[in-house]
Amino acid sequence: MTSDAEDFSKNVFINCPFDLKYTKLLRPILFTIVYLGYNPRIALERSDSGEQRFSKICELIQNSKFSIHDISRLKASKKLEYYRLNMPYELGVDIGCRLFGSDKFKEKRCIIFEKDKYSYQKALSDLSGFDIKAHNNKPKKIIEELRQWFVENDRIMADSVTIMWDKYNLFMTDFELKATAKGYEHKDIQKMGVNEFMHFIKEWLSNKKK
Repeated sequence: MTSDAEDFSKNVFINCPFDLKYTKLLRPILFTIVYLGYNPRIALERSDSGEQRFSKICELIQNSKFSIHDISRLKASKKLEYYRLNMPYELGVDIGCRLFGSDKFKEKRCIIFEKDKYSYQKALSDLSGFDIKAHNNKPKKIIEELRQWFVENDRIMADSVTIMWDKYNLFMTDFELKATAKGYEHKDIQKMGVNEFMHFIKEWLSNKKK
């Protein structure tokens, strides 16, 4: 088994909201990363009460050439609700690693998502000039943007967006049927952890190659 450091060129750090509403975007993100031959790295991949969360995040950032940052929760959705600061905070750490780290970290690449085009400017004007992508809360859009980003930044050949979207939907149908057959209820499927969901993705893709 290779170490995290050896996997640097294939590791993809994911910085996004961790709630059920975001599941509809996180799952196509995970599928796209694995489908294209990369390794998703996310704070949810392991849970250790003895591990300080920020240290874990820094480790994941250091060991990942690629990063996906979703800052679409900068604005509170209802009165008296606090807006989310974790995502822009981790984005800053990642950019700092790239700017001030060793030569290896100069290779790092990131994609930044927002919900609506230019909405970030009201809260993070320092990002003006960055190429921020809007996903509009649409799973197909996020697959499209991620596919293009990997093609442009890692010079890979990839299936078309249409093919990838069709395969994602086929996978989700098979996933829910298989999980249900194994005794999972709807709430279990919705709340399934990242590692467990990843197992279903890898198993499905492996079977499709046979």
